[in-house]
Amino acid sequence: MKTVFVGYDAREHAAWEVCRDSILRRTSDVQVRTLRQDTLRQGGFYNRESFLTSSNQRIDAIDRKPFSTDFSFTRFLVAPLSLYEGWALFCDCDFLFTASLDGLFDLIEDRYAVMCVKHQHDPVEAIKMDGVLQTRYRRKNWSSLVLWNAAHPSNRHISIECVNRMPGTWLHAFEWLKDEEIGEIPLTWNWLSGFSEPLDETPCGVHFTAGGPWFENCQNVPYADLWRAERASRRALSGVSLPSERLQIEKAA
Repeated sequence: MKTVFVGYDAREHAAWEVCRDSILRRTSDVQVRTLRQDTLRQGGFYNRESFLTSSNQRIDAIDRKPFSTDFSFTRFLVAPLSLYEGWALFCDCDFLFTASLDGLFDLIEDRYAVMCVKHQHDPVEAIKMDGVLQTRYRRKNWSSLVLWNAAHPSNRHISIECVNRMPGTWLHAFEWLKDEEIGEIPLTWNWLSGFSEPLDETPCGVHFTAGGPWFENCQNVPYADLWRAERASRRALSGVSLPSERLQIEKAA
């Protein structure tokens, strides 16, 4: 059984629905688990605090830096939530998958603690398309889609306490790992809409990192038409469980 953790933010509920369904529609033998911050707080996994500026920008109380989503930090709980066993995938909710995740899980190599697309992403824009600050940091967007080897000894350093106390720049740059413990996966699995160079074929994973068509001002970003088609397919199947969703619906919702 493959396990996928998807980040959740109520402001991007539509994005989360499409991301989840694009996984379940194409990948068999998969469990989708949603990282809801309120549930993690109730369970004692997450207690990191933040505050809002006068412009409604969220600021982390630990390092006083801006962040964008409810899963900016909860994504790093994958290893402890997996009880430090097996492999699991994390992805932001603003992904659209056009291929089975079997091809991604086939890339797993146990010598790595994590595997990701090693972007060279240094955006020039100060504001994302949804109106929040565009934060710059080392290894930006590496953590937006990660194959986690939860059983790797080095990931024992990424404890619940660590996730709640360490600076965001330390977490997003995988600073607890040696460089050789970070494996690389092809760009096609985390293609940044509006930033990455065009590929010869449709990316396996389109990442609407600067905003997607669920926002009014992002209707014409690359592959927005595919996202809308996926959502239309979802509506057409409203009330009908997807094949691999029937056994996983409680964990996916």
